[in-house]
Amino acid sequence: MTTIAWEMTHAVETNASPAFAWNYWTNAANWDDPPAKFELDGPFASGSRGTTRLPGQEPLHWFVREVNAPHAATMEMQLEGATLSFEPPVNST
Repeated sequence: MTTIAWEMTHAVETNASPAFAWNYWTNAANWDDPPAKFELDGPFASGSRGTTRLPGQEPLHWFVREVNAPHAATMEMQLEGATLSFEPPVNST
């Protein structure tokens, strides 16, 4: 059984279609969060691995745990004593 110690939720409203939002979000070239740089090794699919690079820090390695296209995906990063998981759903309504 997994215990969640901390959870944060964030939402963004848009007029974009779910298909557009999914295609945009799953294209790592669109991930823009300076000064971080993101690399995805392979397609956005379950098992694909990625790296986040921040100036002056060791690279952070993560992987795409699960993809439920075009609705949701889970990306996971192992940390010392913890697992960081991102699960941004795409609302289909």
